[in-house]
Amino acid sequence: MSERIQEPESIDRKKLESVGIELDRRRRSATFVQVDQDVKAASSFFEGVEIMSVRDALEKYDWVEDYFWKAVDREKDDYTREAATDFNGYFIRAKEGAKIQIPVEACLYLRTKGLKQKVHNIIIAEEGSELNVITGCTSHPGVISGMHIGISEFFVKKDAKLTFTMIHSWESDIEVRPRSGIIVEDNGIFISNYVLMSPVKTVQMYPVAYLNGENSRAIFSSIIVGLENSYIDVGSRAVLNGEKSSAEIVSRTISKGGRIIARGNLTGNAPDVKGHLECRGLMLSENGSIVAIPELEARYPNIELSHEAAIGKIAEEEIFYLMARGFSRDEATAAIIRGFLDLEVKGIPPVLKAEIDKAIRRVEKEIL
Repeated sequence: MSERIQEPESIDRKKLESVGIELDRRRRSATFVQVDQDVKAASSFFEGVEIMSVRDALEKYDWVEDYFWKAVDREKDDYTREAATDFNGYFIRAKEGAKIQIPVEACLYLRTKGLKQKVHNIIIAEEGSELNVITGCTSHPGVISGMHIGISEFFVKKDAKLTFTMIHSWESDIEVRPRSGIIVEDNGIFISNYVLMSPVKTVQMYPVAYLNGENSRAIFSSIIVGLENSYIDVGSRAVLNGEKSSAEIVSRTISKGGRIIARGNLTGNAPDVKGHLECRGLMLSENGSIVAIPELEARYPNIELSHEAAIGKIAEEEIFYLMARGFSRDEATAAIIRGFLDLEVKGIPPVLKAEIDKAIRRVEKEIL
């Protein structure tokens, strides 16, 4: 029997590969594919993980309804209100105590020109479990207009760990509006990695992690390249409500003609919390722009919050240094960019790090 899942006829394999979707059961613990509003594949290959459409989950379990609109406010904006009707999406659950090292993959594929794809995802890491998810969001070649509205709610239970890697690769006239919320309980860990590597009309998202449990932790890492005519407003926020909770937000942004707003917010609401925010930007074009907006909010006296932000260009002396050691100018520039984008994400499984590295290599081809 073939180890590769049957590929829906309506999607392009190269677009899937561009966002890390392989449809190979030997390399994934579960697979989900949604084209427009229709689920084309939902299969689990590991006993400890459950995956299905949210519609099927609502029919199968009465309690799933209790997870809707708990981490994201239904009335947050026009997009959340619109996504509350006629939606589909994925339901992923790591069962209590399950350690799922092999990634779950989920693909949200926009196929029809002018369509608003409305998605509501629920991801649950039950107590003591470990779950790794790769989600690839992309659009079909030649789809010159459309919108993706994605609601994602994450629930990290006591002593659980959830790693979520999202890779975007859109056509140049697609508008993207993810709305994400995360609730983390005692000793829970949430790790988020975001990679945007292609032209896009607009992206606007601001995921918020609520660290409600004692010793809970969140790490947000993002790699964003703004190509010409792209407008990207992306950030992360961590609300530290649990005693001794901690958070880290790190972003790397490159503008090659695109407009980028890089946001970050750490809010300390409990004793002995710690947080650090780091934003670095690299300008490769005179046409683009990068705006860094780091924010720290202290609402309790015994906390430690810090931030650093820097935006600049590639220094000529760095290029000359490498050229003096045998690199061509292009090779030197590529090496500097590669080093700039190389984030050391704490706690990420090697297989997910490999996916991010592949995405970075594809980014280099776009910007060099």
